[in-house]
Amino acid sequence: MKLNQVTVGATDIPRAIEFYTRLGMTLIVEDGHYARFEMPAGDTFSVHQADTISGATTVVYFEFADVDTAVKDAEARGITFDTQPEDQSWLWREAYLSDPDGNRICFLQESPNRRFPPWRVDGRTA
Repeated sequence: MKLNQVTVGATDIPRAIEFYTRLGMTLIVEDGHYARFEMPAGDTFSVHQADTISGATTVVYFEFADVDTAVKDAEARGITFDTQPEDQSWLWREAYLSDPDGNRICFLQESPNRRFPPWRVDGRTA
């Protein structure tokens, strides 16, 4: 099994397109109520038209080789972060922001701890 893409709701598709392209994604599909983007590594992410977004409970994580540089680059393109990169007790570095509809996004430092944390239940290590 492989994750194909993540789709989040957006109340204003043109505004979402502007935000996610500014975040560094390339728009590859757009039909008025849906937009799909390609990320530099080839993964895809999409938004779909929603009448309302209430109490977003999902966090979308984007992984970077250097999260500090990724945050600085995004800020230079006008993206505002809620938190700056910070080392977390769960052994990785992350920064948070929200899209215009309040969907939570995390910029995450690339680390083997994502898949192989010391507390992994099957005991496998990287």
